[in-house]
Amino acid sequence: MSGLAVVTAVATTACGGPEKPEANPELAPRGTTVTTAKVTRQSLTNKVSLTGKVAMNPVFGLTTPVNGEIRYLEFEPPKGTPTKSTKVAEVYSGKRVASTISVPAKATFAGRLVEDRASVTSGMPVVSARHAGYGIVAEIEGDQAYKMSGALSSVEAQITNGPGPFPCSVLGTIAAMPAGSIPEPEPKPGEDPKTPPSGTKPGPGQGTKPGAGGTTPSEPTGLRLVCTAPGDVKMINGSAATIEVVTDRSTNALVLPVEAVAGTSGRGKVDVVGAGGARRTVEVELGLTDGKVVEIKSGLTGDETVAVPGPNLPGGKASGSSPGSR
Repeated sequence: MSGLAVVTAVATTACGGPEKPEANPELAPRGTTVTTAKVTRQSLTNKVSLTGKVAMNPVFGLTTPVNGEIRYLEFEPPKGTPTKSTKVAEVYSGKRVASTISVPAKATFAGRLVEDRASVTSGMPVVSARHAGYGIVAEIEGDQAYKMSGALSSVEAQITNGPGPFPCSVLGTIAAMPAGSIPEPEPKPGEDPKTPPSGTKPGPGQGTKPGAGGTTPSEPTGLRLVCTAPGDVKMINGSAATIEVVTDRSTNALVLPVEAVAGTSGRGKVDVVGAGGARRTVEVELGLTDGKVVEIKSGLTGDETVAVPGPNLPGGKASGSSPGSR
C-alpha cells in the first residue's frame, strides 16, 4: 500500500507540474512602452497672471531709452488734464541730444527720480507721471519682472465680477521707483524767493515741498504694472482685477505631451518608437509649455511616434510636472 501511495503522488505531481506565481496585470517590465503619442502642431502662449485693483490717478514711471546725461527742462504746469504730451527732460550723449522724455497726454509730471545732470543708463526710470483718471495697478513679484520686461504689448484685464476681459494699455515701466522730487519754480524778477507761490500747500512727508502749481511729488513704489482700460469700460475705484500678460507666443509649433519628454527647459530627450516597437532616444530642443504639452523646437520632423512616458535620465530625480522632468 505504501508503494502505491508514492507512485500516485509522483504521478499527480508530474501531471499538474510545479505551480507558477500569477503575474500582476497592472505592472509591466521596466522599459516597456505603455502608450505612444504622435507629434502634433498647435499654437502656445506663456502668460503671467497678476492680481490688481482699480485705482484713481495712478503714478507710473518713464525711463530713458539711451545712456547719457539727463537734463530736466522747465515747463509751464498744465491747467486741467493735458490733451497733448509735455516734454520734461532731455538725455545728452556728448554734446548732442540723444533722446527726449515726455509725459504723455492725459498725465501730469509727478517728479524727478534722479538728480539733474546725473548719468543715466537705458531703461532707468527718470521721471514719474500721474495719470488723470482710472487705471488698474498690479504689484509684481521680483521673479516675474524679467519674464515680463519685454512683453508688455499684449495685456488683458478682467474686473472681478465686472467687465472683461478687455485689452489694457500699459503706462510707462514696471520698474520700482524712488520718491519723486519737484523743484520749486524759479522766482520771477522782483519776487522774494523766500515767499512761496500763491496757492501752494504743504506736501506730505519725506521733506519734499509742492512744486509749481502745488503739485505733490510721487511716493516711492515697488515693482508694479499700471494699465488703462478702453473708455467704454465702467470702472469702480478699489475693485479687484486680474491682469494677464502674454510673455511669449509660438504659432503652429510642434508639440508633445510633457510626459513624453525627459529633461529640463532648453534641452531634452524623447524615445522615438520605430517598426516593431523598437525605441530610439533622440535629443530635442524644448520651447514653450502650457503645462500639458511642450514645444519641440528642433530634433524631430513632425512625423514621429514617441513613447509615453519618456526616457529615464541617469541619476535624474522627479521634479513635479515641469516639462521633461524624470
